[in-house]
Order: sequence, then C-alpha cells, then structure tokens
Amino acid sequence: MYASLVYINEKGEIRSVHRKLMPTYDERMTWATGDGNGLRTHELGPFTLGGLNCWENWMPLARTALYAQGEDLHVAVWPGSRRNTNDITRYIAIESRSFVASVSGLMRKSDLPEHLPGIERVIENSPEFLADGGSCVSGPDGQWVIEPFCSEERVLIASLDHTRVREERQNFDPTGHYSRPDVFDLRVDRRRQTTAVFADELSD
Repeated sequence: MYASLVYINEKGEIRSVHRKLMPTYDERMTWATGDGNGLRTHELGPFTLGGLNCWENWMPLARTALYAQGEDLHVAVWPGSRRNTNDITRYIAIESRSFVASVSGLMRKSDLPEHLPGIERVIENSPEFLADGGSCVSGPDGQWVIEPFCSEERVLIASLDHTRVREERQNFDPTGHYSRPDVFDLRVDRRRQTTAVFADELSD
C-alpha cells in the first residue's frame, strides 16, 4: 500500500514516481526492495518537490540525495500515526530548511475486511483507530504551518511562501554553502536494477 509514490497525469494515467527502497516489517511479504531510480526531484511552481515513503524518511542518505537536487518541498508519506509524523516532520524541515508535508491515512476497525483471518481477535484487541492520521505541514524554520491532525478525514490546505526557504537557507543550507564536498562524498546509483547488463548496450 505504501511501497510507491505515484501521481496522476493530465490524461488521468497513474505514474510511479518512486519505489520504496526498503519494505518495512510485513511489507516484505508483498514488496521487494526498490532501487535508486526514483530518488529524483520534480518542479512544482517555484518549488522543487521530492518525497519518501514511511521509514525511508528516517534514512539520512536518502534525504541527502533529494536535498542535493535542490529539494525545498518534501512530502513524507505515512500509513497514518501522529507518533510517526509529530517529530520527524519538523526535524526534516529544520535539517533541510524546507517545507515538509507529512501525509497520512486513517484506518478504523470498521475498515478491516470481514474475511480477514482472525478478524475477531484483531477487532477485540485493537483501539478504534489502528492508524489515526497525523497529517501536518512544517515550515523551513520547524514551526507548524498545520499541526498534526488526527482521527478525522479532512482536506488540509496551506499557502506556502517560497521566500521562507531562502530566508532560512541564508544561514544554513545543508547541501549548499554549508556542505563540504571536499570532505563528504555521497554516490547515488539511480540506474534501474536488472538481472544482466550487456556490454554491447553500454554507452561510452
């Protein structure tokens, strides 16, 4: 469910933007590991947009790969829990001096399918919300634009001023003037992974 970031283009077609690098816990029963091909940013008005899935947001090198491409609006997708979004949303914002939107879902006991094996035990031992949301938006100074919102479905709307990114990066830009490429070197392989590489198909 949270293995890929996707978007719908102007033709209504679903396009994958980023495949999750590492499936978490029982996701491994369904999803294999992704590759670095989706560690890319995308232009969105004045912003440079990037995103990661779930616990990928805790991976500092994955975040740095996006920062180095000029990301200043980060979308963190979560299955839905304030305990996931409350701290890291502001942390990523302060670290990158970017706007960060954490997008989370809700899951109630009533959302579980009746044919799920052991459903009676699950319902008996679960709170009303198995995933309580926690969607929120932080500014590049780490202050809330929208505080974590829980336990209700709602469309949250915020106006983001891109100049706030420049104001905050004036004193700290982690992959700009404050970086030390003479000391630190991050190499990111964005090639699609494949079983075989044929020498006659390689470009010079």
